[in-house]
Amino acid sequence: MEPRERTQAARDRVPRIDPYGFERPEDFDYAAYEEFFSTYLVILTRRAIKWSKLLKGSSSVQKSMTVKRYIRKGVPLEHRARVWMGVSGAQAQMDRNPGYYHQLLQGERNDSLEEAIRTDMNRTFPDNVKFRKSADPCLQKTLYNVLLAYGHHNQGVGYCQGMNFIAGYLILITKSEEESFWLLDALVGRILPDYYSPAMLGLKTDQEVLGELVRTKLPAVAALMDGHGVLWTLVVSRWFICLFVDILPVETVLRIWDCLFNEGSKIIFRVALTLIKQHQAFILEATSVADICEKFKEITKGSFVTECHTFMQKIFSEPGSLSMSTIARLRESCRAKLLAQG
Repeated sequence: MEPRERTQAARDRVPRIDPYGFERPEDFDYAAYEEFFSTYLVILTRRAIKWSKLLKGSSSVQKSMTVKRYIRKGVPLEHRARVWMGVSGAQAQMDRNPGYYHQLLQGERNDSLEEAIRTDMNRTFPDNVKFRKSADPCLQKTLYNVLLAYGHHNQGVGYCQGMNFIAGYLILITKSEEESFWLLDALVGRILPDYYSPAMLGLKTDQEVLGELVRTKLPAVAALMDGHGVLWTLVVSRWFICLFVDILPVETVLRIWDCLFNEGSKIIFRVALTLIKQHQAFILEATSVADICEKFKEITKGSFVTECHTFMQKIFSEPGSLSMSTIARLRESCRAKLLAQG
């Protein structure tokens, strides 16, 4: 079969809309995806059997070494909401605060908060059929409610662009407003340090932390960035703000989030370092600022990021050791530097 015929045959077999409602892009490589997915399906089936045994008879998922190992190998879609709720602490919070979510929706009106959220509604996943006005049910209303409730709950944050993409993914996976709210609270309130507050100090700090890690682990890339005076925020801010949503393929993002909910924010650094290390030679070909920015966009596409199972194995081997204490130390010095700059 000729390559073109093989691609057409794959295109006929692989649906144009993925299981989460996203339309596949024009340049989607159907043949490569089909080849990857046929082997991944075998892995998914094997994992599903193991997870079913693990979860049998238990109502909630607790952190443990076994759970950590299982999560790193991937959580089947049917168990994902339950696992995320358990390991992130969101389930415990929801159980402790019955009715709280609905009280928040009935709270006092805040016109500027509502306006900010409404502005972003149509910009959230225009390529997802479930978020279109014509969809029934249309998830825009659910998304609006989750973001509004969160804005009332955490007034120091209110609403910040980027949270719409994260809440949107949570809704697609949990299919529950209330669970999505508590998972958003786990991410914004506990797992990610100060990413979405008005000053975004945590976000700026973590971008600098990545810069320091690259300086240690991939000095040639750091030298290229310094040589052209490129700030890390220029190339990776969306990686951090959106937690790779709309940057990497859906399946890969969900596998990253499986680990993020269980192991915390260091997973973001592991992913970022793996992307940069894997494509180091390609990045080093850049000869200008525009070139560097373009190369950082390119490295988030292609078979390396699509083959999520191999990709996830790489994030735990490629960057080498990366402890929370190292990150905490770097955060402290980077934050101090940022505050000194004013």
